[in-house]
Amino acid sequence: MSFFIYKLAIYLYVSGIKIASLWNAKARLWVNGRRTFPTINKNTANKDKTIWMHCSSLGEFEQGRPLLEQLKKEQPDAEIVLTFFSPSGYEVCKNYAGADYVFYLPIDSATNAKKFIDTIEPTLVLWIKYEYWYFYLTELKKRNIPTLLISAIFLPYQPFFKWYGGIWKKMLGCFSHLFVQTPASKDALNKISFVGNITVSGDTRFDRVITIANNFEPIELIEKFCGDNRVIVAGSTWEEDEAELIHFVRANPNIKFIVAPHSIDAENLKDVKKEFKGSIYFSELTEANLHSTNIVIIDNVGMLSRLYKYATITYVGGAFTDNGVHNVLEAAVYGKPVIYGPEYEKYAEATELVYSGGGISINNALEFETVLKRLLENDEELSRVSNIAKNYVYVRAGASQKIVDHIYENRLLTN
Repeated sequence: MSFFIYKLAIYLYVSGIKIASLWNAKARLWVNGRRTFPTINKNTANKDKTIWMHCSSLGEFEQGRPLLEQLKKEQPDAEIVLTFFSPSGYEVCKNYAGADYVFYLPIDSATNAKKFIDTIEPTLVLWIKYEYWYFYLTELKKRNIPTLLISAIFLPYQPFFKWYGGIWKKMLGCFSHLFVQTPASKDALNKISFVGNITVSGDTRFDRVITIANNFEPIELIEKFCGDNRVIVAGSTWEEDEAELIHFVRANPNIKFIVAPHSIDAENLKDVKKEFKGSIYFSELTEANLHSTNIVIIDNVGMLSRLYKYATITYVGGAFTDNGVHNVLEAAVYGKPVIYGPEYEKYAEATELVYSGGGISINNALEFETVLKRLLENDEELSRVSNIAKNYVYVRAGASQKIVDHIYENRLLTN
């Protein structure tokens, strides 16, 4: 992709978002969030050490969070600046106590990059997994500011490996060090002449989900709703996932079901409630009605990672869409079988979980029901798959510590 095409693509994207903001609430948040340029109170900021972490969205924040929190714990005097590209990350995390400042990342341009970096004066920069913005990265490189790419994964279809990928390769060259999830990612980079500054560290999400599990906070009404029953928790579901669930839910009133849709806008929640007849929104659940239904629909954000704890079997959505499967680790960490659809192969952890036997991919509702019956009717098999899922997560902990060790060994927080 040429420099001209890159600039044109950004212009068209921003224009499209502005047009969409006329009727789309998420696009409107994206636009309105960037109307004011970020500022920092330099009278109170500790400018000796400023750690800037940038994430595309909420999932990437959760990926970078264990690293950020460990650094903050060990460097309590450091200022933390957290930026997001997407409203789905910013809106949830804008009051995150672990950061001194939370901003939308201004649109990528030479002017904005210089102005923003002048504003925050970062000592160390952490970009999580997917984000590549030419002007920001080249400006950081020009100023010799240590910039690390965290938990990246590289696949053949990405632009770095295409004939038009020159500008993308240049962006990769701006990172001081690349921490990748898999040996295959390192091999792919080696083939395009990136060598020496690459470490296979694993995925920091393993550390994050283990922290969540170890600090589990009960949800009292859900606990009472589940009781001693068999429970299926379906998380991050799309319409295609819900279509696979409906028949089994209707045919098994003796099983408790918790459905957490990917989108919780009012219209989608209304559609989901209509699909699962007799269901109750979590916000409507009370001591008086929790035994009047076997289906609860979660109408909030932030609870899902705890809900999986209550499951006998979990289902993770997204893998019947082009988006691909959502976070399977949040379920596996509790030692629960994880079922998902066929679109998962671009996610290393989902692929490895299937290969290990802790995850099960299904292609249609009939296969889904067959798998559920096999696990629910055979406690030994259920226990075996559950243990595999949990072990898969715990043996892969430690990516955050590897990155922290690199930061200290190379004195990246020392001016």
